[in-house]
Amino acid sequence: MMRIITGTARGTKLVTLEGEMTRPTTERAKEAIFSMIQFDIEGRRVLDLFAGSGQMGLEALSRGAEHATLVDQAKAPIGVITQNAQKTRLNDRCRIVCADYADFLRNRTGAEKYDIVFLDPPYADNLLPGALRLLAERRLLNPNALIVCESGSEEIFGDAATAAKYSVLRTAHYGISYVTLLTPAWGKDGEGKA
Repeated sequence: MMRIITGTARGTKLVTLEGEMTRPTTERAKEAIFSMIQFDIEGRRVLDLFAGSGQMGLEALSRGAEHATLVDQAKAPIGVITQNAQKTRLNDRCRIVCADYADFLRNRTGAEKYDIVFLDPPYADNLLPGALRLLAERRLLNPNALIVCESGSEEIFGDAATAAKYSVLRTAHYGISYVTLLTPAWGKDGEGKA
């Protein structure tokens, strides 16, 4: 059972997708992730790019984030995200988008910058490198943004050019999942470009 851990929607049970369409973040990993970023959530703009049930973006909203954009490419997850946004009464502070991650990022150029980004794509599809590359190229991150990557291996960048765009703040391992916390390399000293 998935639930909101703390904040305004604390204890709300979330709807989940049946079958193997998604692999929700475990409660243990979610608690660890939010303990890593707990002091950086208040008033922030969040992107949950492979949202699944929407639990990560909704947890951030429950903890005081200003707004969350929740994106998934399939209609079934979008229906579940919509139900969960209504159950948690956080729907007025979120935007739910049915789109392929790459199309969404390409179309957002300059439109909005995010402070916290959750990236938890299907592990076998190797989508993290492309998502990280597009986030940097399209200038969608504020200088001190935090990017939380969940993956099936320690390697998340795909190539040295993408790795150079980010600084790794922390890594952790929970069961089959690796969690990597990043920030834009160009944001550390306020100089440099994506």
